Amino acid sequence: MGEAPATYEALLAAYQGLQAQIFLLTEELSRLKRLIAGSKRERFIAIENSQQIALGLIPEADEDPNTVQTEEVTYTRHKPKPKFTPHGRNPLPAHLPRKEIIIEPQQDTSNMKRIGEEVTEELEYKPGALYVNRYVRPKYARPDGDGVLIGILPVRPVEKGKLGPGFLANLAISKYVDHLPLYRQRKQLLRQQVNLPASTLGDAIAATCELLMPLHELQRGIVLQADYLMVDETGIRVQESQTKGKCHHGYFWVYYDPLQPIAFFDYRQTRARAGPEEMLADFSGYLQTDGYQGYDEFGAREQVIHVACFAHARRYFTDAVPNDAARAEWMLLRIQKLYALERQARESAFTHELRYQLRQAEALPVLAEMRQWLETEREKVVPKSAIGKAVAYMLKYWHRLNVYTTSGMLEIDNNLVENAIRPVALGRKNYLFAGSHDGARRAALIYSLVITAQLHGHEPFGYLREVIARLPGHPHKRLAELLPQNWRSTDNIEIKSDSPI
Repeated sequence: MGEAPATYEALLAAYQGLQAQIFLLTEELSRLKRLIAGSKRERFIAIENSQQIALGLIPEADEDPNTVQTEEVTYTRHKPKPKFTPHGRNPLPAHLPRKEIIIEPQQDTSNMKRIGEEVTEELEYKPGALYVNRYVRPKYARPDGDGVLIGILPVRPVEKGKLGPGFLANLAISKYVDHLPLYRQRKQLLRQQVNLPASTLGDAIAATCELLMPLHELQRGIVLQADYLMVDETGIRVQESQTKGKCHHGYFWVYYDPLQPIAFFDYRQTRARAGPEEMLADFSGYLQTDGYQGYDEFGAREQVIHVACFAHARRYFTDAVPNDAARAEWMLLRIQKLYALERQARESAFTHELRYQLRQAEALPVLAEMRQWLETEREKVVPKSAIGKAVAYMLKYWHRLNVYTTSGMLEIDNNLVENAIRPVALGRKNYLFAGSHDGARRAALIYSLVITAQLHGHEPFGYLREVIARLPGHPHKRLAELLPQNWRSTDNIEIKSDSPI
């Protein structure tokens, strides 16, 4: 009889251990299911009386209405008046060339008076046209046998090359903006009875990037002089690998200046700190990043103010909704309040000073309430559970998360740099990998220029075509004129987009 309690306690401990393991595995399985088949967006809509997963391990949420309550967040949105168009259809773009087709009545109109006309427009398409520039330079013999006179051949992008600026620009834009690998582009050329070997197309990309390299280096220096940078990284597979049959996993490090705006891509073979250490060696100012520990060293520097990203903190609580809906939704409602203030400032076109005043007046009280709640709930949640990790993450980076309220020029998150990275994610689903480390560096160069061009409203093909044509004969001292943030389109065709695509 004396051994019964010890046996009971051992069985109880084993039971609780298995119960905890089941809980963690169930949570992991739920997260994996969402990654494979669920929605990836983080939009939060509060649901009343949501039920917490009950496995007997997490203390029940306090049901005091003063602690847990449902709130409705509202804001005023000013929508511009839509332009009136007949029949509710948008007119076709005015810059497109028109081919006028006159359709006269079948009856004789010679004795009739014309009183007007009906105009109907339709958008038509024909495949992109390839053509050949044939430079003919007559040769003239000077009098008295004093040599030969001939016209000077224009400076060409690739010396002794047979590909013009428009072709080179289209090749790069199709690959890095429209995500068409070179072998697909070669098939398109073959349909037009133009047979260019794959090696020729690859060499053309390499020659184009060599021509554009001075712009990339100049852009690098300008970005690193900024007072406020967002930094993020994303992976890319590279075929050049020391392991037979496997691809190397390299990284694009993206440095984004949200005030200009400028995006600079830097390829590195690893995710180690060596890359950003070299890039940010002399940087001073605000540095906004996610929670990757590789950035902690930079935030510890005296001349750097480290800013965290609220979107990453929110993501933890979004993932914790199936685990502990009551607590997760409480926090998501407060974060929703903060983002409603940011939306209000953006849609009202607030200056930095007005946005700072709005945050000081309305965001700081919400943040104070959030901090007090975090300190209280930290002791009530299982540390390894999803809600426990969410609370721990936000507390760990709390000071950095609050820095955005100290200046109106700072953003609440680093979503702008993540939007700049989006084309890379789309591209690697199509071309799958870079052929070599040099190929990955060339991709970083093109991404830096065309994404920045899109951020400034420029049509990327028009920008790249003109820059490729002008660079060979352009004065080095005026190189900055060809940077995307300084370039002015000659055809006045611009794109309107919230983020690069």
